[in-house]
Amino acid sequence: MSNIGFIGLGIMGKPMALNLIKGGHKLFLNTRSGVPQELTAAGGIACASAKDVAQKADIVIVMVPDTPDVEKVLFGANGVAEGLSKGKTVVDMSSISPIETKKYAKRVNNLGCEYLDAPVSGGEVGAKNAALTIMVGGSQSAFDKVKPIFELMGKNITLVGGNGDGQTCKVANQIIVALNIEAVGEALLFASKAGADPAKVRQALMGGFAASRILEVHGERMIKRTFDPGFRIELHQKDLSLALAGARALGVSLPNTATAQELFNACNANGGAKWDHSAMVRALEKLANHEVAKS
Repeated sequence: MSNIGFIGLGIMGKPMALNLIKGGHKLFLNTRSGVPQELTAAGGIACASAKDVAQKADIVIVMVPDTPDVEKVLFGANGVAEGLSKGKTVVDMSSISPIETKKYAKRVNNLGCEYLDAPVSGGEVGAKNAALTIMVGGSQSAFDKVKPIFELMGKNITLVGGNGDGQTCKVANQIIVALNIEAVGEALLFASKAGADPAKVRQALMGGFAASRILEVHGERMIKRTFDPGFRIELHQKDLSLALAGARALGVSLPNTATAQELFNACNANGGAKWDHSAMVRALEKLANHEVAKS
């Protein structure tokens, strides 16, 4: 049993932390909105600050929305860095800037501690089912130490490379996911506008080369109009901003990523920042003046 700290207990963090408790670990918890009663009832221990968590835990996991949030949790007043001592490990499972991640890793390393960036894919369903994909950047020794803990939260766990490479992999993941959502949205919109039943079209496509998890899960959301997150549009916007900023720095053109971001922007402009990212289809529907029919 390990003493694990977990900071950030939102849509993803809460079920991830619960799976660690179920796995027999002692968890020290902190989140800005208050530790959920479900976690304390399961045996988790609420802490007053990130510093308090770091003082009590050997491995500190961070799962918050964006780059500035991670910086504040790690290095702000009463942050993780103030509570670290040599030999501890910090694991950032948020999805943030690869460039800033490398800086944060060096600052933590200078305190005599290991740092892993380990963003995840799989959404709320994957978090609840301990079926997340986990993309890790850091040293082999730190990865080997934390891997048994990762295995309680995910199934596809890969050490991609050094610090920052996990976050780079996650950005690539988010490009693929966004473009697949856009493709599924266009396909189902086309089918519906042409008079076909989009639910039956989706069923037929699931047996062919166009089959994908996006078609399976998000295609169903589009048809049934179930746009509660999931994974919020505003978070996917953040990830695509990282992709496009990185592309500019690298001199790479990502034209379809830019288009997907504009569709998310249109959703946001219509009050959809907190819709599930499958609701990108709503922007396409406005352009077509047609809504994908319900099943």
